[in-house]
Amino acid sequence: MFAAAIFDMDGLLIDSERPIMAAWIEAARTLGIELSHSEYLQVVGLATSESERILASLLGGADAYRHAIGHVRQRLQLARSDGTPLFPIKPGAGEFLAALRERGTRCAVASSSTSGQIQACLGSLGVLHHFEAFAGGDEVARAKPDPALYLLAAGRLGVDPADCIAFEDSENGAKAALAAGMRVVVVPDLKQPPEPILERAFHVLGSLHDALAHLPRWFPSPAEKQQPA
Repeated sequence: MFAAAIFDMDGLLIDSERPIMAAWIEAARTLGIELSHSEYLQVVGLATSESERILASLLGGADAYRHAIGHVRQRLQLARSDGTPLFPIKPGAGEFLAALRERGTRCAVASSSTSGQIQACLGSLGVLHHFEAFAGGDEVARAKPDPALYLLAAGRLGVDPADCIAFEDSENGAKAALAAGMRVVVVPDLKQPPEPILERAFHVLGSLHDALAHLPRWFPSPAEKQQPA
């Protein structure tokens, strides 16, 4: 059994990778460039500096990158004009978070997004209250796969990393959580992590909805803890 659950956000709790990819493909077209899905997938899960370098190369240089990111930022507003969140919650995430809260399981977020973006996105989806702590990419010197984000989140909860399960969709995120000494449940999104990462995972799920079946074993309620094995 574990004391806390720590979640990545983009691609795990919220369906952000698809709208972001679509925005970059559209921005590339304004430059007369057809950016393919496979080309864009090279940057998924990378640190910002590395993704910037790759995208600049794909788009034809720094000036082209600056033009494209301006277009992307304009399109990617947090809320649509009708008030619908741009990034919807992933299947099963809301139910899983509510079930953890009901059991008294402590939860945190460890995301490469900034702390402000984390709270704005999760607040717009009505799930912010499920989390006790947040660790954003703007708060650490090194991005995933460095363990700093996960160690910061566990420290803010006051929980030993070994007593945490990290939920991740990406290769670098899984590496970061493993390096922090946590068990990792992988829920792949756009990009399937490589086999060596999947082999080291505590579990691999199709969605967070599938995690509900594992709650009694991973995060038992007080009543379940008292039941004989």
